[in-house]
Amino acid sequence: MLQVNYIRENRAKVLEGLTLRNFKQPELVDEIIKTDEERRQIQTSLDNLSAIANSSAKQIGELMRNGKKDEAEALKAETTSNKEQIKNLSEDFAAAESKLHNLIVQLPNLPHHLVKAGSTPEENEIVLVHGEPAAVGEKALPHWELTAKYDIIDFELGTKIAGAGFPVYKGKGARLQRALINFFLDHATAEGYREMQVPHLVNEASGFGTGQLPDKEGQMYHVGIDNLYLIPTAEVPVTNLYRDVILKEEELPVKNTAYTPCFRREAGSYGAHVRGLNRLHQFDKVEIVQVVHPESSYQVLEDMSAYVQTLLQKLGLHYRVLRLCAGDMGFTAAMTYDMEVWSAAQQRWLEVSSVSNFETYQSNRLKLRFKGATGKTQLAHTLNGSALALPRIVAAILENNQTDKGIKIPEALVKYTGFEYID
Repeated sequence: MLQVNYIRENRAKVLEGLTLRNFKQPELVDEIIKTDEERRQIQTSLDNLSAIANSSAKQIGELMRNGKKDEAEALKAETTSNKEQIKNLSEDFAAAESKLHNLIVQLPNLPHHLVKAGSTPEENEIVLVHGEPAAVGEKALPHWELTAKYDIIDFELGTKIAGAGFPVYKGKGARLQRALINFFLDHATAEGYREMQVPHLVNEASGFGTGQLPDKEGQMYHVGIDNLYLIPTAEVPVTNLYRDVILKEEELPVKNTAYTPCFRREAGSYGAHVRGLNRLHQFDKVEIVQVVHPESSYQVLEDMSAYVQTLLQKLGLHYRVLRLCAGDMGFTAAMTYDMEVWSAAQQRWLEVSSVSNFETYQSNRLKLRFKGATGKTQLAHTLNGSALALPRIVAAILENNQTDKGIKIPEALVKYTGFEYID
């Protein structure tokens, strides 16, 4: 979340950033500033009264030691009203703190100065396009027909067991999934990321720390009896490893990777754009997360984007990179790159990765700080990226590599799958 001092001292800049995001409640900024001023005034009054109370306590002790019991008792009586005022002010301060917190968490992150205005995906900036569309011919089949033809993914069986959006992977389909997971993890660890195995359910504090709560309650599966949430991405548990942690400056950057299943309630149910693997309630993903020094975070963002692109290149996929416009970015991001692969059979782009810099937005929620040589602590910057999400990668591999002999497996994956074709 944004820091209250920054909001108070940079009101115009905050409003400008919110306008770029098409934020509908700019009046919250002035309400935050007003509530913060009230909170600070209460704090001042509370500090003054506490100082008087402490001074009186010392005087009472001194009077008692000097045998002036009557004077001490009189001073005790005078401090009674002070104690009541302190109690009332403490309650007012707690209420103001709570109100301020509830207001601030409603504000999204501010966009980086390179992020352009816009509100729709069509307004996103195309940064680069790599490769050429696969030449599969006019008779190319979409992946949902290919998966049925080769009996590798069963959508109806998944619907029977759980519901729409929960496919069952079979035979070489399951082995392709496992191969991709290992391929992505091996490359991440070779790039210096430390592999982590993390819980697939998180508590409210974790959901708040990375910004899923209170913004995305409706998109997460909730286990009510335990008040836990199924993770929408490994970003949540991996980043929360560092909640309430003060790192040493020399420990930065922290680089972690993790494979997890991901669970999202918002998957659609109608139209080709959500058919088959295009949008699921449960899917597999390998995530990369970094905690870095603020001075290097935007270079790290570029490095993470370049790394994800190397994976797409090794898989032989035609892709493009988009820098999202302010209105299409996630709530917590300051800048986001999306990677999209070309679906030869569907004749459209499929998003397979988002790489984002959150600056201090998450670390302020997490109380994730680092301490430099001077001993002063400051908030770190956090970044994360999909490297990669499997469903649409699988869709693109199936559609872009269909031949008369079967689905040709990308060369880089063969040592992981143990087979060259799905036939």
